[in-house]
Amino acid sequence: MDNRAKISIKNLNFFYNDHQAIKDVSLDIKYNEIYAIFGPANSGTTTILKAINRMCDLIPGTRSEGEILLDGRDIRSPDFNITELRRRVGIVFEEPVPLPMSIFDNIAYGPRMSGIKNKAVLAERVEKSLRMAVLWDEVKDKLHSPALRLSGGQQQRLCIARILALEPEVIMLDRPCAALDPISTFQIEESLKLLKERFTIIIVPHNIQQAARVADRAGFMLMGTLVEEGDTDRMFVNPREQKTSDYITGRFG
Repeated sequence: MDNRAKISIKNLNFFYNDHQAIKDVSLDIKYNEIYAIFGPANSGTTTILKAINRMCDLIPGTRSEGEILLDGRDIRSPDFNITELRRRVGIVFEEPVPLPMSIFDNIAYGPRMSGIKNKAVLAERVEKSLRMAVLWDEVKDKLHSPALRLSGGQQQRLCIARILALEPEVIMLDRPCAALDPISTFQIEESLKLLKERFTIIIVPHNIQQAARVADRAGFMLMGTLVEEGDTDRMFVNPREQKTSDYITGRFG
């Protein structure tokens, strides 16, 4: 694993009007690792993801302090292009939302919007993205069928493939398996382990077991504060903080 920081968060404070959702959080997320941010409801995990690709800019009354650096550049600086940021840092939410079009067109939509018109190039991009999302073998014979006919787990992997088609550098997933059966969850977790060879991945897991299974490192959030972070193997066996231990062992949350 490359020990350089792909994303550095420095003294981040985030507010929804008068409510402070993130309190002085600092952490580094390395190249080609899976980093899990976990905690109980309202701990600030989803806000961290939204702050990283500036989705919170779309919410009235929000403001932030501190820095979020992508490859050493502050994403909030005036010369940082937001559209380019969201291409480089893609996000997949808990509820998969395929576009009301074919499987092929779902994946090709982003590349087409970015100016790619060549049919052969689009077909290659679609196949590559579906393969990386471990979905190609299941859909290769029905690429022109409606994406909405796919199962829940397939739709979630389709949404991951749609992000991959834009050739991002960072993939963020917010509880991607919360509504899925164990088999679909396993398929997505296995795809993430393959994807980290090419991408930096940040996941808000739907439970702590998932964090333990897939993440290289993890951070435990509680009421907007980063309580503890470190290698997953160490955190889940020998956490340094009592609050982390209490949460992992089910004493609260």
